[in-house]
Amino acid sequence: MAPSDGFVPTVELADLRTSGREAVGVDGRAIALFVHEGEVRAVDNACPHMGFPLVEGSVDDGVLTCHWHHARFELSCGDTFDPWADDVLTYPVDIRDGTVYVDPNPEPDDPPHVHWSNRLEDGLEQNLRLVVAKSVIGLLDTGVDATDPMVTGIRFGCRYRRQGWGPGLTILTAMANVLPDLDPMDQKRALYHGLVEVGSDVSNEPPQFEQDALGATDTDFERLLSWFRENVEVRDPSGAERVLRTAIDAGYDDEHLARLLATAATDHRYIQTGHVLDYVNKACEALDHVGWGYADEVLPSLVRGLATADRAEETAQWRRPINLAELLDNVFDELDRFVEFGSEKTWSRPDDVLDTLLSDDPDAIVDALVDAIRHGATPEELADVVALAAGMRVAQFTTSNEFNDWNTVHHTFTYANAVHQLTRRTDAVELYRGVFDAAINVYLDRFLNTPPAPLPPENPDANPSVELDTLEAAFDAEGRVNAAGKAAAHFLDAGGDPATLRRELGSALLVEDAGFHTYQALEAGFAQAANRPPEEARTLFVGVARYLSAHSPTRREREQTFSIAARLQRGESVHE
Repeated sequence: MAPSDGFVPTVELADLRTSGREAVGVDGRAIALFVHEGEVRAVDNACPHMGFPLVEGSVDDGVLTCHWHHARFELSCGDTFDPWADDVLTYPVDIRDGTVYVDPNPEPDDPPHVHWSNRLEDGLEQNLRLVVAKSVIGLLDTGVDATDPMVTGIRFGCRYRRQGWGPGLTILTAMANVLPDLDPMDQKRALYHGLVEVGSDVSNEPPQFEQDALGATDTDFERLLSWFRENVEVRDPSGAERVLRTAIDAGYDDEHLARLLATAATDHRYIQTGHVLDYVNKACEALDHVGWGYADEVLPSLVRGLATADRAEETAQWRRPINLAELLDNVFDELDRFVEFGSEKTWSRPDDVLDTLLSDDPDAIVDALVDAIRHGATPEELADVVALAAGMRVAQFTTSNEFNDWNTVHHTFTYANAVHQLTRRTDAVELYRGVFDAAINVYLDRFLNTPPAPLPPENPDANPSVELDTLEAAFDAEGRVNAAGKAAAHFLDAGGDPATLRRELGSALLVEDAGFHTYQALEAGFAQAANRPPEEARTLFVGVARYLSAHSPTRREREQTFSIAARLQRGESVHE
């Protein structure tokens, strides 16, 4: 190689030939020099996998092997044989007057953001947590917007999971929703958690094979809606997908597409324990982040879940001892008439409506909702109060119940939140049905508040800093559910900033090996607490804190991986 001004002298060639290898520092870089097969080679001394000094590795037949995890690299170019390890950086070498010169600042093959984007795809494809963590940190450190890795994850999850939209994509979107509530390092953690969950969901799954749109893209929306509902009704995902793709190709906006999906998701009661409608909402929210130009890749991933979902009216609890499904069917037969009756009116929430929703009388609950519609209540207004009632079930969950019963109140709450968010996107009359479904589940969950866990009494004299310390301690020990709820409430009572509480709760979640529902609980709680009166937000934050505490601590393996990736990115030594 011709000499260059960038080359720096390192060691005498004779000394290097004697030792076979040397570690040198050049312009702040740790470089490993090797003599192999008569050639001098220079590579970064830190193994790109976990930072072990490569100068302590072995070289044979042109292959450098790290002794820590046995990652292998082609010595002349640095390319790895093991995708989980990443390529090692190589440096140009020149021999001048018996001295080995190295250029410590070679031109990279790809700009950093391109390199880390490619590595993120590798990490997702092979379900490699450390690679995903390093890629997320690397991308955000280069100034890439958080939307970029989200696009990669969303497109990957929709394309390579035949069952379609699932927990991984939901977690990724939920974490994207709460990014503004987190500090910069936790924003990286949040994306890492979401993308790792996408990779896990897709691992060993068959890919999605797309159906084509129908040629009739000039068909009016109401007919497309009828076709879509009919195909979902008879559990034909292929036919339903073709209709949905036709609506997308026809150029219908997010309000119409959300109505199409939400209508089919509420044709039957509380399908798949509420997950399907929650997925519909999260897919729409994902497109809000990445752009609705990706609708043709994202929304069809919902169809299989819609068409194959379990339907609550087929279960015993919705039929006996009270036929709740029939009760709602009778209301829905008259729904258009109720809406028309209230079309010129403006509804104000009665003081006692929340108590009615939390009562043990399903007829009274249904009557209250019907009366509200007849007095002009919009789907969004009703969804708002029902979501609050569902949140109170979580906040007042009695810990004497079986642990898995947390999921029951949680499902109702996240379903109610999904209905509420969708009513903000479309005022479709069909979403009233989702409101009724959520309200009936609030009723069915009543025994899990028997007796209700009391909300913490107000304590305006509390010390906010002490309460935050108490909250953190509650997540580090099992069984501190009530202490966590109390600390969150008293922090707010004492004038603590809700933004600080959000940040602390988010941080607590992101150090855990959280399950699907825990991510949902945090995000739905944050969404519902936003823009509410302080006393309502307080209740919802109590619910979030109690739920997170009930599911903490965990082994925190994901945090260990993330910490390793962060230390490697800072150039710290992990192995020492």
